[in-house]
Amino acid sequence: MGDYVTIERQGRIAILTFNHPDTMNAIAEHEDCDDLVRALEGLNDDESVSVGIITGSGRAFSAGGNVQSMKDRTGIGPMDTPLGTRANYRRGVQRITRAFYDCDVPLIAAVNGFAVGLGNDLACFCDMRIASDKAKFAAGFIKMGLIPGDGGAWALPRAVGYARAAEMLFTGDTLSAQEALEYGLVSRVVPAETLMDEALALAERVAANPPRSLRVAKRLLIDSQTMRLNEVLEMSAAYQALVHETPDHHEAVDAFLGKRKPNFTGA
Repeated sequence: MGDYVTIERQGRIAILTFNHPDTMNAIAEHEDCDDLVRALEGLNDDESVSVGIITGSGRAFSAGGNVQSMKDRTGIGPMDTPLGTRANYRRGVQRITRAFYDCDVPLIAAVNGFAVGLGNDLACFCDMRIASDKAKFAAGFIKMGLIPGDGGAWALPRAVGYARAAEMLFTGDTLSAQEALEYGLVSRVVPAETLMDEALALAERVAANPPRSLRVAKRLLIDSQTMRLNEVLEMSAAYQALVHETPDHHEAVDAFLGKRKPNFTGA
């Protein structure tokens, strides 16, 4: 592992923290991308993890790409030719996007500060979002004469709807935490000093449920966004047939009928 992401465990909860506060957690190098991809893949491979929290150190969640690296044509941005730049995006930030999409573990973004450009999109790739009252959000690519090269044009409308996404993308305006709440970009805004407590409380409510069913439920929710109803029904029947046979489902039924608290094991 590199040093862009630190990982902490609290039971079945994993906390991933972007750890470059001196650059507002901007992603500048392929090593940063690699580190985040490895962290997400590690969560997905670890069956003892039920839910992940993603947050930032310092005063930012993530400021997105590194502007100086763009100027210098180093790192994850432009190369010497358009074809080189296209390939660079594919092997850099787009690998992060795919890792988020492929991660079956439910993810909570605890947005502590600035979430700009790529940083805003990283929050959108999470399943749930809680904001500190000090958080700021912007799909600010257009201010730099750019577009979201990371898949944000897919994620942002799914978070806030097409019209709101268009307004954010075409203006590049910065939203306060309260405006983000009004847009539906986050589900709640909390005082900065209680952000992680609130994120952990939500994570604990998620982690209290059967781990395998959580992952199946997330995969169904993600894939259903791009499928027709008939396809969703077929996938739902297949997934339901699988989780009906898990020991945790049987434990849930027995606990319900026995009027006791279930003891889920992840089986």
